[in-house]
Amino acid sequence: MSDTNRQSFTDKAASAIKPDSQKTTTEKVGDNIKGKMDSVASTLQPQSQKSTGQQAGDAVSGNANQNDESMLNKAKGAVGMQK
Repeated sequence: MSDTNRQSFTDKAASAIKPDSQKTTTEKVGDNIKGKMDSVASTLQPQSQKSTGQQAGDAVSGNANQNDESMLNKAKGAVGMQK
């Protein structure tokens, strides 16, 4: 099961299985947007806060980030706003 605010594993699988030649333009655009949004969500969520299932799913899909700290917290630290 995927974490909250992440693309479900079944949606990812369905998108990957169906050939692009059989997808409508709307499906292609939707898949692209969902993929990018999930990648952003993966980057923003620290590994320590991901479920085991989500870590495995990210590793398989290539979305695994190795950050112990979220990008938001890194940005806060960079501008002097501690966590």
